[in-house]
Amino acid sequence: MLSIGVDLSEVARIEALIARYGARFLDRVFTAQEQAYCNGRVTSLAARFAIKEAVAKALGTGMGEQVTWREVEVVNDAQGRPLLLLHGKTRAHAESLGLQQWAISLSHTEALAIAFVVATGQD
Repeated sequence: MLSIGVDLSEVARIEALIARYGARFLDRVFTAQEQAYCNGRVTSLAARFAIKEAVAKALGTGMGEQVTWREVEVVNDAQGRPLLLLHGKTRAHAESLGLQQWAISLSHTEALAIAFVVATGQD
């Protein structure tokens, strides 16, 4: 089994959501660890927003009942490489599809953030 997802997010859109909703938006979408790592850097938050959307696409659902924002988490290893963690219903859904291993890539400019995911597993 192989599944991919990609998403492109506008940094200005994420900045506007933060300006309008503040902590309510941040706490709904990002884990405490993600918020701490990004330390207010909107470009980094936009990249993590994009990865969450890309994961939902790879899982074939979009955000909603089976895939939720905070159950898709990006953490960084000691070298700074981003790693994907899935939790709760989102993890269970991925496992039900046979998807067990994930590779992710994030990039951004001042205006745009892009995320790409590849998931593999057993059919």
